[in-house]
Amino acid sequence: MRIGVIGTGRIGTIHANTLSRHREVGSLILTDADGARAQELAHRLGETAAPGVDEIFKWGVDAVVITTVTSAHAELIGRAARSGLPVFCEKPIALDLPGTLHAIAEVETAGTVLQMGFQRRFDAGYRGAREAVRSGRLGRLHTVRALTSDQAPPPVDWLPLSGGLYRDALIHDFDILRWVTGHEIVDVYAAGSDAGPPMFRAAGDVDTAAALLTLDDGTLATATATRLNGAGYDVRMELAGELDQVVVGLDDRTPIASTEPTGPPAADKPWTGFLERFGPAYEAELAAFIEVVRGERANPCDGREALQALRVAEACEVSRRERRAVRLAEIPGGASAAAF
Repeated sequence: MRIGVIGTGRIGTIHANTLSRHREVGSLILTDADGARAQELAHRLGETAAPGVDEIFKWGVDAVVITTVTSAHAELIGRAARSGLPVFCEKPIALDLPGTLHAIAEVETAGTVLQMGFQRRFDAGYRGAREAVRSGRLGRLHTVRALTSDQAPPPVDWLPLSGGLYRDALIHDFDILRWVTGHEIVDVYAAGSDAGPPMFRAAGDVDTAAALLTLDDGTLATATATRLNGAGYDVRMELAGELDQVVVGLDDRTPIASTEPTGPPAADKPWTGFLERFGPAYEAELAAFIEVVRGERANPCDGREALQALRVAEACEVSRRERRAVRLAEIPGGASAAAF
């Protein structure tokens, strides 16, 4: 199998390394807007660098992995679909609903595959939480608490391109909340704070956000995020039911300290970022993509799944801006929710 990797930045490099080692992948063609960066990575992996995206399609590949800046995702997805190629794409499809819907339509018209990069679905902890909920171990689920906390802010020039804290970070929590519980989010009430560094205000973004979410069975969930968690990278989900309670992301590297006299000690080596925390999950999602391309399994996270998470993020942005509760029915694109 020959795979084209478009984008060789931080996550693209991780994915290229994973694919280069996979037994079913014979070769890679790498390209990037920074040609020297693609050349260097190709040399290090013993793969081929292409001068541009055109060559990825001209030279012939069996599948495409897209890890470029978000603004390029939708166009590249459409181009791959028109070429009849299966695609793995980092989230989101686009930063707006029209671009997302158009890209999904192109994939569905072409009858090709689009697998989205929501890696938490492949994390052992989240998979265990899903099993605990679906098996009935927790009884009736009544409360879910999700959080995503970055240790340090992203580069200042990247913030205006990110889509904002809800679309960039909390979108993972919205997706995994649906996936773990098996229920849709029906309304949201969201707030954000830009009281931190001025670069967030300059970008029209917030550095800290919170949302209260109601699921279609009445379960209440909260989702919070921040770019400024100096203790370390912290991603958790607590699920409380009438019979039991479980937590994802609590281990000896969780960057939290107890104030109780008999509480556990602070982590000696707290998580520093998502690539470290979710390394095995990133490998597992690409292994799944290769199985999908080979026809060995169904697509575990298609474009319609990504659309639903984006719709929640859009609802949160409306709620934050207008200071009101927002029903998901107000957000376009909900007529064809994917099964999960």
